[in-house]
Amino acid sequence: MKTLRVYLRLARLLAVISLGALLAAGITLLERLARHDLMPTRQRLTRWFLARLAAALPFRLQVQGELPREPMLWVSNHVSWTDIPLLGMLTPLSFLSKAEVRTWPVAGWLALKAGTLFIRRGSGDSSLLNQQLGKHLQQGRNLLIFPEGTTTDGLGLRTFHGRLLSSAIDCGVALQPVAIRYLRNGQPCSVAPFIGDDDMLSHLLRLLGSDLGEVQIQLLTPIASTDLNRNALARAAQQSIREALFGATNTEPTAETQGQAA
Repeated sequence: MKTLRVYLRLARLLAVISLGALLAAGITLLERLARHDLMPTRQRLTRWFLARLAAALPFRLQVQGELPREPMLWVSNHVSWTDIPLLGMLTPLSFLSKAEVRTWPVAGWLALKAGTLFIRRGSGDSSLLNQQLGKHLQQGRNLLIFPEGTTTDGLGLRTFHGRLLSSAIDCGVALQPVAIRYLRNGQPCSVAPFIGDDDMLSHLLRLLGSDLGEVQIQLLTPIASTDLNRNALARAAQQSIREALFGATNTEPTAETQGQAA
């Protein structure tokens, strides 16, 4: 029965990915014919696709809070590659991802066509990247980054890096903190985290073979970027998400698992 469940879920997932590939190819052709960027259309189609992808994953989703009515720089804790479809289904978004994702079969190409910006860790290109982020924000487009720079097991938060928040300050755009939590039978989920030596295929098969898990997404109070430097802004966002995940008076476990940013 478990094997059959995996096959059925995998078939549905492959069907959704195939549909996404067709959409990506279609928008690429339209951009060539129109000879200009169709990013707003790409974002809307990406949201539609990610909603179908999220529905094909074995999760029950609960969303708390209100979607912002104006473009913001979204910041979230990072547990798994599944964060992307689960958050991307909420509103048209562009993502910032590590450069290695660009090389992933199919997923890397889809990410590129969805308008994802890629960063190579340690390359010293944060100034140029902030200019790219700022261009998106100035054009009224939502962006989402994972300021921890890597995934964790969901039991703690790593330091939020402020170097990529300069774009919000320069553009006068607020931050939208988001807390995402994976649960299984009311306890932290050990299946969803994509960490350590996990590879995509092994993690996917393990996830598809599991029972339904629970995902809680909290859209927290936006943080104005005015009168704050990037480090203070990062600390404020981290504190907001920490309190949402672990409570105002409780501290999360100090041990954090090294992961890999999606």
